[in-house]
This record gives sequence, structure tokens and C-alpha cells, in this order.
Amino acid sequence: MNAQTEHLLQEGPAGRLEVALDRAPDARGVIVIAHPHPLHGGTLTNKVVQTMARASLLAGWTAVRFNFRGVGRSGGAYDEGRGELDDLLSVVGAQAPEGPLCLAGFSFGAFVTTHAAVRLHASRDLHHLVLVGTAASRFAVADVPEELRPRTLVIHGEQDDTVPLESVMAWARPQVLPVLVIPTVGHFFHGQLPLLRDTVHRHLRA
Repeated sequence: MNAQTEHLLQEGPAGRLEVALDRAPDARGVIVIAHPHPLHGGTLTNKVVQTMARASLLAGWTAVRFNFRGVGRSGGAYDEGRGELDDLLSVVGAQAPEGPLCLAGFSFGAFVTTHAAVRLHASRDLHHLVLVGTAASRFAVADVPEELRPRTLVIHGEQDDTVPLESVMAWARPQVLPVLVIPTVGHFFHGQLPLLRDTVHRHLRA
């Protein structure tokens, strides 16, 4: 993302995982950000993922991005979300084993992030959850634990033709979980990445 980004390989459940870290001075904690679908070009360099990382740095959080298994230099092969959840939990364990933690994800990454939140919320100090373009029409997105809902930001484009807005509303409605809808925007937030950055930044500053 910038000249200060650290790149490393850590051990993961299916081989090594490629990780990129952007450290915030006097960091408030760590945010782990999950990328979109591995079989459709999703990587840790995705523009939405990088935008979320920039917003996190501006808000004082060290941003950790990683490639799921089978992507880039990460070992293993696509596992329909099951192994990818293990990958995310492995990154949390290695890069943020203690202290304040946030989780974020885009599209497929948001789906995996919801399951990680369910797994971690009882044992970790989860400050914020950020879910962008949540792939509710394609995967079984987990409900957000009730105590985390006030600290959860769900953002979706009004004109998302990859994940229809109504599918996200149908997931959020039973939870009474607010969804921030960006007018005229599609799945990849083309032309509105600065707005996405500023919105995520405000949420993470709270």
C-alpha cells in the first residue's frame, strides 16, 4: 500500500499465508481485513481492501491484510469459506494475539469475517466490525453477535449488481442491524472510494 508496508509469510492451516502489515504509530490495536472471493480475482491488493486499510491507519489502527489460501504466495487451495475462516483466525492468532482487535471484510471477505466474529467475540476484545459489500446472496453469512451490533458498520452500494442490496437487508432485518447505503454505487465503489475511506475512518475513530 505504501513504502512502509511490511510483507511477510506466516505459517497457516494449509501452508504459508502471505501477509501485509501497515503499522500505525502508537496504535490503538490491530484490524485484520479480509479480501473478496479468491476465485474471482480477490487479493489483499484489492482497491476496496486497500481503502479500508488506509482508513484504519488514519484512525490509529495497525492494518493487517492477508491472502487467503491459494491466492498469491499463500499455500493451499480454495475451500468455500471453511478453510478461509481458519486462515483468518490464524492471522489473528499470529499478528494480533492479544489486545484490542477489529475485524473487517469485503464481499466474500465480509462473509468470512462474520463467522470469525462469532468465533472470537467471547474471548477477544472486539472493538469494531466493518462489513462492506457483504456477500449475503451467495453465502451463509453469520448473524452478528448481539453485543457487537452497536459497534458494527455495514456498508452497501445501492446499485450493487453482484450482491443485491435486498439480500443484505434480508440478512440484517431480523437482527435490526443498520445498513449504510451509498446511493448510485456498485459493488466495487468505483468513483466513491474516498467516501468509503472517510466513512470507515469515522467508525473506527469512535
